[in-house]
Amino acid sequence: MTKPVRKSMPRRAKPSASTRRAPVPAEPDVKGEQANLPLESRIGAAVKRRRLEANLTLSDLSTGAGLSSAMLSRIENGMASASLDALERIAAAVGVNLSELFRESESRQGSAQLVKKAEQMEVVRVGTKYGHTYRLLSYDRGPRKLFEPFFIELDKKSETFPRFSHPGTEFIYMLQGRMEYRFGEQVYLIEPGDAFTFSGNVVHGPEKVLDERVRFLAIIVYAE
Repeated sequence: MTKPVRKSMPRRAKPSASTRRAPVPAEPDVKGEQANLPLESRIGAAVKRRRLEANLTLSDLSTGAGLSSAMLSRIENGMASASLDALERIAAAVGVNLSELFRESESRQGSAQLVKKAEQMEVVRVGTKYGHTYRLLSYDRGPRKLFEPFFIELDKKSETFPRFSHPGTEFIYMLQGRMEYRFGEQVYLIEPGDAFTFSGNVVHGPEKVLDERVRFLAIIVYAE
């Protein structure tokens, strides 16, 4: 009985340098690019996004907003600035209010702020005395304060401590030392690593410093 002849399979040739697939370029940082766009471009992008989410064509939206399709296209592509009246009609046509449209365009811009140690402002809050250091860690340049972060140092030699009352919510994180902290009629012991959150509209403030010096972060968050 003759053995069957096994056919040899041709070896697959390795791709040459000229035929190898080129590396895929990295995707562009869309968020970073969007942050640098001018306001009319961000507004236009928000309008287009809302129009597509509502399944409206340019013709549909132009009819609802009382604008020509050509003008609406220019607005969406950031090639033309719309008046507040036109933007209000556009917002109503896509089912949102004007403030929401602006907020959406601003939220995608993003921002960052680095305050170096030498640039941190030392402030005197109402009721502060000798031995009290309040350093403001961030400066909100917007039309409305959203939060205030402080780095605070208190000396045990201080005989009196301030009392505060303000809108919003306050958060304290203890870094060094121990202190008793009054909140209304109650007194809490706060030690390193402890986190304390409370309503700012109730009278509050340090009651007693138990070590030579205490350091902590205090962040006040204001309601929108």
